[in-house]
Amino acid sequence: MKSICIEDFLTEKERTPIVDVRSPSEFNKGHIPGAYNIPLFTDEERIIIGTKYVQESRYSSVIAGLDMVGPKLSGFVETASKIALNGKLLVYCWRGGMRSSSMSWLLNLAGINSKTLIGGYKSYRRYSKEYLSKPFKLVVLGGMTGSGKTELIHELSKHNQQIIDLEGLANHKGSAFGAIGQKPQPSTEFFENLLFENLYRLDIDKPIWVEDESKAIGSVFIPEEFFNQMLKSKVIAIERPTETRIKRLTSEYTNCNPQLLIDSVNKIAKRLGGDNVIKAIKSIEEGKFEEAVGISLYYYDKAYQFGLSNKINSPIICPLDDENISQNCSLLIETLNNVNST
Repeated sequence: MKSICIEDFLTEKERTPIVDVRSPSEFNKGHIPGAYNIPLFTDEERIIIGTKYVQESRYSSVIAGLDMVGPKLSGFVETASKIALNGKLLVYCWRGGMRSSSMSWLLNLAGINSKTLIGGYKSYRRYSKEYLSKPFKLVVLGGMTGSGKTELIHELSKHNQQIIDLEGLANHKGSAFGAIGQKPQPSTEFFENLLFENLYRLDIDKPIWVEDESKAIGSVFIPEEFFNQMLKSKVIAIERPTETRIKRLTSEYTNCNPQLLIDSVNKIAKRLGGDNVIKAIKSIEEGKFEEAVGISLYYYDKAYQFGLSNKINSPIICPLDDENISQNCSLLIETLNNVNST
């Protein structure tokens, strides 16, 4: 059985499947992206074993564990063999202890070449947190709600620009309406892992575009160190006419369940004001979505201006009147190059 350090693990996992042998609840809280969960113990079994270890002895907890695992051994091998690529697997548990070493021993015995991660998931989390605190050359793409920032971020990647889609990683569009039409959000821990994995593939000596966000994207939070870098980074703020933004948002949400829109309006009721809430909800109920969007933008435009005041650097304004997205990206890149050359 072979154990490898986190750096080698990160390299090998690009071509070798990963198995997480922790309990389902541990896995669901956060795991290495792409990992398969083959839990050595269920959540209930893990509690029993832990209790025996504390109240009785290590020996009694090991015996209890063996009794629980024994009937599952053949199933572990069968499942792992379906996951393995070219007969190889990477295995980890929480700290690189008995759970991963036991599974790796079993798999190697069955002819599946498996390696364990030294320090386990804990070492992965430590490494990823340290990496997220590195200095990145971030370029923050700002702009009021409905400006089409996310669309531009995606298009920039087609123009050989490095990007991180924070809203895509969070499964949330960043506003009170942001969860509509999205998959369930990951945990903050798993979001951090996804962010690390995406950054790890990029060249940190070159610019990385990110969309302007608040620290919270729905229910997940951008890591403190990374968010602080966003606050200190260059901001290129796009400007579009209010009418254009209203039409863009209307087309995005027109086909949604009206009740979801009403629920979202209620989330910002205090900031929007009682009269505006009543007007917005009435507009939604009557199918006058442009009116509802216009009312909601009153809140979001004020919030955006407040957010800009927290930036270290004044935004570089980039008006976009044309709807040609490729041309707009070229303009953004040109703006960045001009800023970097001064």
